[in-house]
Amino acid sequence: MLFSPRSSCWKAFRTRRECGRLLARSNSSFTSNHFAQLASRPTSLHQIYQSVSNDPYVNLSIEHFLLEHAPPESAILFLYVNNPCVVIGRNQNPWLETNLQKLHNDRDRVGNDTNDEDAVFVRRRSGGGAVFHDAGNLNYSVISPRTSFTRNKHAEMMVRALHRVGATNTNINDRHDIVMSSINGATPRKISGSAFKLTRFRALHHGTCLLDSPNIDRLWSFLRSPAQAYIKAKGVESVRSPVANVSSAMEDALAPFSNQVVIANVMEEFARLYQTNPDAVRRAQRAYAAEPELYAGEDWVAGAVGDLEASRVPEIKMGLDELTSLEWKYTQTPQFTFSTFPIEEDPRERPALPSSLPTSVRSTRIFLRLKHGAIIESYISTSDEPTLAAEQASRVHEALNGRKLHELQLQQWTDILVNQLSPDEEPEAIQELARFIGSQFGCS
Repeated sequence: MLFSPRSSCWKAFRTRRECGRLLARSNSSFTSNHFAQLASRPTSLHQIYQSVSNDPYVNLSIEHFLLEHAPPESAILFLYVNNPCVVIGRNQNPWLETNLQKLHNDRDRVGNDTNDEDAVFVRRRSGGGAVFHDAGNLNYSVISPRTSFTRNKHAEMMVRALHRVGATNTNINDRHDIVMSSINGATPRKISGSAFKLTRFRALHHGTCLLDSPNIDRLWSFLRSPAQAYIKAKGVESVRSPVANVSSAMEDALAPFSNQVVIANVMEEFARLYQTNPDAVRRAQRAYAAEPELYAGEDWVAGAVGDLEASRVPEIKMGLDELTSLEWKYTQTPQFTFSTFPIEEDPRERPALPSSLPTSVRSTRIFLRLKHGAIIESYISTSDEPTLAAEQASRVHEALNGRKLHELQLQQWTDILVNQLSPDEEPEAIQELARFIGSQFGCS
């Protein structure tokens, strides 16, 4: 039978032929060029990977590719460590869940390069709450058939791995988090949280594990929004819990604590849970440190993945472009309000505006309603006289209506407020007011 090189039949024939070649190379090594082919191979029912990339966008994009393209009946373990970042759930509000002023300003299109010291902001595709990642935090991801999935299944796998390295005081609480009990009876401290994504046939369970974070005493500073007292949001709000490093329970251990030893034990427990070929585990454990390659047997794939796969696989590159886009990061945000005074839908008492503001603007009333990250309603006035206040608010709203919040930097806030309010107030006072509003939204 002859096929046109462009026909779907030819593509199907070529794919079957290439899969056959891969199957013939049992327990062989492969370059990163073969990752997509091996991961989606129908017989790749057991897969174990460790990432050599510390880019959270890359790792989440590889994870999403595996969820979308691996065989429906396959079980996959993917382990990775990210550079410092705050990762929020798909349906969360970055202005409520993070301190954007402490994170890299991705909203500034000028000079947008980052370095390893910058903590970046990431919105993932799964639900759940906001978490801080750094070099001492292990991220685990298990992708499995939906029919066999339970919410504690892989958290229990992680607990067994931690027990094997000596952290026997770890267990799972009723929120499906892994916590570490204290010897003196103090409140258990959280060391691992989880998020889930379910598709028609597949289940993704990914979580964090605080092994030895150097930022353990200050990670909440990245997760505490200065605007929290003023924002009422739809969507999912994070539940704050006291946290600890696993390493803190291992200070008296005979052998020094090692993140890589934990990783090796997680791989062992995954293999026991899914009856994975021991060769796959051995290859996966060696690949990260000594042999950054992929290996495959008849029914398994294992090895190291990372930036090369992200640059060579079109579907991963597309996922990477989406995750890094400002539209995904900010306009995905559910509807919310920001108000410095009680309103019907949010009657909480508000803190007074900072005493550092000039007296003439300290009683300013500020209200914003946003949908998909854009301002759809606003009221900002500095006057106590109702008619003048309404005129001020109308002028300001005309300038703000439809503007996307992430695009409003400090200079834009200053220009809008000075132009619309300064006929009634001193420009210097309005500039201070703009700085206050900008500080609530992470502007610089």
